[in-house]
Amino acid sequence: MRTRVLSIVIIATIPLFGAGCSKQVSYNNDVNPILVSNCLTCHVGGEGTEKSGFSVQNYNSLMKGTKFGPVIVPGDSESSTLFRLIGHKADPKIQMPPHHDDAQAGGQLDPLTEEQIETIKMWIDQGAKNN
Repeated sequence: MRTRVLSIVIIATIPLFGAGCSKQVSYNNDVNPILVSNCLTCHVGGEGTEKSGFSVQNYNSLMKGTKFGPVIVPGDSESSTLFRLIGHKADPKIQMPPHHDDAQAGGQLDPLTEEQIETIKMWIDQGAKNN
């Protein structure tokens, strides 16, 4: 009986260990370097800022979003415009960074890597904190 109770307790706590294993993503250490290397040229005084009002200059400007409203919904990457644009979940003409021949934005850059997209997704899902 004692072994059975111990087995039930162990099985019941296994999901708790898995929940704590996901990497804590930092804006300063993980997300901002991606934005600086891939978005800064257009979204700090460039075409992206001029057309949409969206700037990645700092955390506050990122969270402010565009002249149309926020692009990040803390805790919900799937509802966040930023994730949809970088994660190839939007019309190719507006995916970011622009990397298609028919992109509306001028210039062409390389798309973000799957790892970079996942990092931003995790950060948003973890609450998009200024950490």
